[in-house]
Amino acid sequence: MTWRSVVITKPARLSFKNRALVVEQEGEKASVPLEDIAVLVLDTPQVVLTSQLLSACVEAGIVTITVNAMHTPNGVLMPYLSHSRAMKVMRLQMALSVPAQKRIWQSIVQQKLRNQAAVLEFRDSQMLARQVLNLVAQVRSGDPDNFESQGAVIYFPALFYAGFTRRYDCFYNAALNYCYSIVRSAIARSLVSYGFLPAFGLHHRNELNAFNLADDLIEPYRPLVDAWIVKNYPLQPERELTPQDKATLVSILHVDAPRLRGDEVEGSSTVLALIDATVISLSQRLQDANVNLVMPGLPRHE
Repeated sequence: MTWRSVVITKPARLSFKNRALVVEQEGEKASVPLEDIAVLVLDTPQVVLTSQLLSACVEAGIVTITVNAMHTPNGVLMPYLSHSRAMKVMRLQMALSVPAQKRIWQSIVQQKLRNQAAVLEFRDSQMLARQVLNLVAQVRSGDPDNFESQGAVIYFPALFYAGFTRRYDCFYNAALNYCYSIVRSAIARSLVSYGFLPAFGLHHRNELNAFNLADDLIEPYRPLVDAWIVKNYPLQPERELTPQDKATLVSILHVDAPRLRGDEVEGSSTVLALIDATVISLSQRLQDANVNLVMPGLPRHE
């Protein structure tokens, strides 16, 4: 079972030997078995690595993420048609009717709102939690009234502080953007692993976005990220993210969360395992309209 996140923030040489990642850094060398690694983040331009290592990471199912000049994740190494029935999944995905896509989007928005309400309850904002929860029953197929956006208007200022919006250039938004990018990368990789075309979304349809489907499936996961950030950074002055912050944020993938299928709770899993379960359930939904998507709930301790 994978349980480690490796974040490279200093100049290093990376290679593959004896089924392990070998990190040479500042005159020292360390090895980490690939079977232990879930995520590898290359957060510095001064990394030299071998193609043999990249290939081994793909074979081992490791989410390998690159960053841009602002240290924000901008790429993910994905397997090439690794699913044995990729063509079948792609055909089913492309054949999914618009009404069916809208019904799936409706369930995604409803679970996102439930999770946002749960986060507010944990923050002792009971009245606002009820306001968000009241929106759930009003979400229609395709969410034409955009209750997802209405929930965000209530949710974010209550979560952080009055007047907070996602447009501000501040610590919390930098942390949210970084953590969302990590989860999005893991979703994108899982989608490709299970034969999906991630550019073709259910609700998101931006022609310039190669990961529209990942941007659909991430929605119920966003409140988990939000809760993780306010738990680890309850009061925070304005500052840049440090390498330690990023290691903390990446570890969201190893947090346990309830595994929901419709109204049923199917135990709990790490966020990384839940992402795979969500993607697998979407694959099942393509073949059977009665299958509910597996989606995350909120851990009670959050």
